[in-house]
Amino acid sequence: MNDQSSHPVKLGGVHHAAYRCKDAKETVEWYGRVLGMDYTTAFAEDHVPSTGEYDPYMHVFLDAGNGNILAFFELPNQKDMGRDENTPAWVQHLAFRVGSEKELLAAKEHIEAQGIDVLGPTHHGIFKSIYFFDPNGHRVELAADIGTEEQYAELKRVAPMMLDEWSETKKAPRHADWLHDLARKEHGVD
Repeated sequence: MNDQSSHPVKLGGVHHAAYRCKDAKETVEWYGRVLGMDYTTAFAEDHVPSTGEYDPYMHVFLDAGNGNILAFFELPNQKDMGRDENTPAWVQHLAFRVGSEKELLAAKEHIEAQGIDVLGPTHHGIFKSIYFFDPNGHRVELAADIGTEEQYAELKRVAPMMLDEWSETKKAPRHADWLHDLARKEHGVD
């Protein structure tokens, strides 16, 4: 793969990830109440700065912790929000890290107390996750890392081989079967 130390582009992380929302105020309030995210900034224009076209918007920014920003656009003059009907709802999602499995379970309890359906925890071998939907229909995941340094190193080692095999067969490579075994053992399945 690429040697990032000699690459001409030096990334410093994700500045922000932007999604569309149905209602900016409702979205800001929901992310604050449900996930404790601080509302930090808003931009509103009648013309798109990059293209100059008339398309009024409200662009809101929320702090997801550790310098990570989640942003949303409300676009009142556009057609109603939809989603890619050719992609399953579980595929496109926003995933946030929590500090421990204990924090994950506490978050699940808090979110369910808000009247929100929560799926999980789901065991992925090296992390556990819960899943739910925001008021815009975006799937949200909270994940707690539970793997060891050795497990993460092994996953990085086999990643190129897995990608090559997938590219040739379009079937799940078996290079990390041990990962699935970890999840099965926790659920008492051998």
